[in-house]
Amino acid sequence: MEQRLSLMTLAVADMARARAFYETGLGWKPVFTTDDVAFYQMNGLIFGLYLRSEMAKDGHFRDDGATYSGMAMAYNARSEAEVDDIFATAQKAGAHIQKPPQKVNWGGYSGYFLDPDGHPWEVAYNPFWTITKDGHMIIPPQN
Repeated sequence: MEQRLSLMTLAVADMARARAFYETGLGWKPVFTTDDVAFYQMNGLIFGLYLRSEMAKDGHFRDDGATYSGMAMAYNARSEAEVDDIFATAQKAGAHIQKPPQKVNWGGYSGYFLDPDGHPWEVAYNPFWTITKDGHMIIPPQN
């Protein structure tokens, strides 16, 4: 696993309110949105908003505040095989596999593990996004 972070995603209770804050309030421009997610291209990092209930379902978390803080770090791999390799390495290092890697509804391949302190990491392959040679992620503009 390369030493880089691809996304920082916050779970939000109300997507419209959260988007209004970041877009109207702070002037940020999303590069991709759905009813459940919004992504903002930063300087090599993607900042994401994810509807809390959907993020909990996606990561197989109990949405009770005690075991799920509403935030996950994410690492985007260059292939499904790389996702599997990272999960094997993380498990050997002591990670708890929260959701094994699998095909997901948005067309990619993703899973979640918890580090020894319980912090969630998503490792995903997204065939629609580009990872540059130096590890920066680029989301193509939404049509």
